[in-house]
Amino acid sequence: MFQWEGVTEFVAVAETESFTAASKRLGISTAQVSRQVSALENRLNTKLFYRTTRKVSLTEEGSVYYQHCRQVLDGLEEAERALSNLRGTPQGLIKLTAPVTYGEKYIMPLVNDFMLQYPELEVNIDLTNRQVDLVEGSFDLAIRLGRLTSSSMMAKRLTTRTMYVCASPAYLAKFGVPHSLSELRHHNCLIGNLDHWRFQESGKEKSVRVTGNLNCNSGYGLRDAVLKGIGIAQLPDYYIDKDLDSGEIVPILTNYQEPEEGIWALYPHNRHLSPKVRMLVDFLAEELPKISHYDV
Repeated sequence: MFQWEGVTEFVAVAETESFTAASKRLGISTAQVSRQVSALENRLNTKLFYRTTRKVSLTEEGSVYYQHCRQVLDGLEEAERALSNLRGTPQGLIKLTAPVTYGEKYIMPLVNDFMLQYPELEVNIDLTNRQVDLVEGSFDLAIRLGRLTSSSMMAKRLTTRTMYVCASPAYLAKFGVPHSLSELRHHNCLIGNLDHWRFQESGKEKSVRVTGNLNCNSGYGLRDAVLKGIGIAQLPDYYIDKDLDSGEIVPILTNYQEPEEGIWALYPHNRHLSPKVRMLVDFLAEELPKISHYDV
């Protein structure tokens, strides 16, 4: 009879390349993961991993064994999905991550609405601006803003955002309105997570490095500085839509504005979306475009 002990731990270590990361994924101690994997190697009489102080990697035998174990686990997940489909009601755990501000304002309220529809769900949300590793953290889903950098993830576009370079009327009255990208070097540009801003010039992307006396990783902090006439900033629409409509903040360099960027749901390539996760993604894709930025 097949003995299951150690297989889940082995797969977790293989996919995270770390006993510590595997223990965090499984919610058990590193020592327990190590014991289970060692016991599995002893039972198989086969070395499954090369271990160094810096890295854990699969042996040739371990790689073969992993492929078969992964298929078994995928089969179990398929079985659970089949049962969930029979029941017709999503239940169990969904683990997702999203950026802090966008997650608080838009994702969390919709997830809460989704949970009201399906009270048998359990949701674990990590709001962070770090680009967390979905496989290592055992996340089902991530919400990402703007351009995607990872080709190892599947992505579904949920909605869009527009980036504005903007300033207050008071700042522009005092320091003038820039009409070309080269003029930005004469202005106090308030810096967020990046020290360069992206534009489109003659149909081509152009990146402009900017400088200023404020560097802040908070969109609301930059918005407040713009409102108070301290300088110019590049901000997404969901921070400043009300201010643009009221005229308290003015868009500038609109001839160089980039097209809309996507807001995405990401999930690992090697995972099939369970029905509950797919239903949540579809729900977000349906509801996010309906939300006026003024509603939250």
